Amino acid sequence: MMVTTQSVNIQVLKETARSLRLDILDMTTKAASGHPSSSWSCVEILVALYFGGILRYRADDPWWPERDRFIMSKGHAAPALYAVLAAAGYFSRDLLWTLRQVDSPVQGHPIQGLLPGVEATTGSLGQGLSLGLGHVLGGRLNRLNYRVYVLLGDGECQAGQVWEAAMAAAHFKADNLHAIVDYNKYQETGPISREMALEPFIEKWQGFGWHVEEVDGHDIAALIQALRAVQQVRGQPSVIIAHTVKGKGVSFVEADYTFHGRALTPEQAARAREELLR
Repeated sequence: MMVTTQSVNIQVLKETARSLRLDILDMTTKAASGHPSSSWSCVEILVALYFGGILRYRADDPWWPERDRFIMSKGHAAPALYAVLAAAGYFSRDLLWTLRQVDSPVQGHPIQGLLPGVEATTGSLGQGLSLGLGHVLGGRLNRLNYRVYVLLGDGECQAGQVWEAAMAAAHFKADNLHAIVDYNKYQETGPISREMALEPFIEKWQGFGWHVEEVDGHDIAALIQALRAVQQVRGQPSVIIAHTVKGKGVSFVEADYTFHGRALTPEQAARAREELLR
């Protein structure tokens, strides 16, 4: 089904976000592996894209040439991508419970060709924006006017390739390329500000020739508004700096960045479920 709705029910979308967080919890706990906190921080971003009337797609025709493309550059947040694709109808939700199993298409990082709706193989950080620009330029050659959305991690933005792609996108006036930064302020080894600070972050993007929007990354209505705003920009690529909380929704995960790369124990998962269901 292609999503084109301009009027959305924010409360319904909030409940969708809650459901996706529970799926991420169950997936990673069952696998005893994965990146729950990095997945939870970007849930509202994905909900706004897939169910907020932004992304054009047909789950029953995943390679529809005119579809918009979404690239999960921060590939370790694959559980969030898988959960939203299943909710959108790309494949059976039952597949989610095979996360990281041998021979499962639901691998620890997205692999193009294994699941419908996965537009790129990602996980080697820093490459997604280049891939997104490639999709844009390929669309120009094929005279297709789709949009490309790339979700970047903030730690990923320390990679030089991100800024090479940013410079190239501005040069080619790629105004249908939209980056979104999941700015949760932490990476695997600690706070961004300590490991390699990104600030002044907005000014960096502007200096590279990008239009910048700044938003609360857990406010679905504000995200939809920002995503609609960047669609109106002409002559330059756009980035949305989405301020988020790593581990959003579960207090003890929000307080501990080391959940970046480890699943919750069954006991911790029970506590997390109680919080998510409040």
